[in-house]
Amino acid sequence: MKISIIGAGAMGGAVLEGLVKSGFNSADLTVADPFDKALSKAAALGVSTTIDNNAAIKDADLIMVFVKPWLVGDVLTGIKDDIDADRQVVAVIAAGVSSEQLIDWLGSGHDMPQTALVIPNTAASTLQSMTFIAPVTAMEDALKLITDTFDRVGTTLVVEERQLAAGTTLASCGIAYALRYIRAAVEGGVELGFRADIAQEIVTQTVKGAASLLENGAHPESEIDKVTTPGGLTIKGLNEMERAGFSAAVVRGLKAGLK
Repeated sequence: MKISIIGAGAMGGAVLEGLVKSGFNSADLTVADPFDKALSKAAALGVSTTIDNNAAIKDADLIMVFVKPWLVGDVLTGIKDDIDADRQVVAVIAAGVSSEQLIDWLGSGHDMPQTALVIPNTAASTLQSMTFIAPVTAMEDALKLITDTFDRVGTTLVVEERQLAAGTTLASCGIAYALRYIRAAVEGGVELGFRADIAQEIVTQTVKGAASLLENGAHPESEIDKVTTPGGLTIKGLNEMERAGFSAAVVRGLKAGLK
């Protein structure tokens, strides 16, 4: 299988890096981007590079479009005439773009390639992305092609289009929210007497450990209960965080990401 990636910025670059790390053959990857910095990073991974979107998609089985939402229309209409709708599958990675827009830009009926909206996150670079896939015109085989590709860089979930916005704020924006907690905890660790680098190591490992406790289906509260002894330190700390609005702030932040 050959993949073309249009746009190798933060998200496109993360997925590209993850695909290479997953063992995907670099020779089967082509990157198109207008910026030398992005192309240099891609070339260092052994993939083919170009500034020409149309040239990039020529031999691709899967075309991934990673550009800012306001550029998607220009990019898709620019490559539309060179897409082989009978053979090539298109995955559009851009928040806020609708299926109606994709149909408008790519055509309808026989002229419309099998397409899906996809929202991964930057942890794709470490093969830990949480990726949401909403079919637009993608049928079973095309959807499997997209899902199998993104499964290489993490976990995928096929959802309805109406759920993409929630998935974006929960998992894509959520990377930033989780890192902000880690940063705050590191600052607290410094105040408690650890060097910043040591505090970051401690907090990072603690977050990894917390996540691992849930991998077999445990509920967060059941794991919290195990370490909140009556009158103990943990419950005192949790209650202080809640008095400061911790849980409410998280929910408000997630909801704000929908606006």
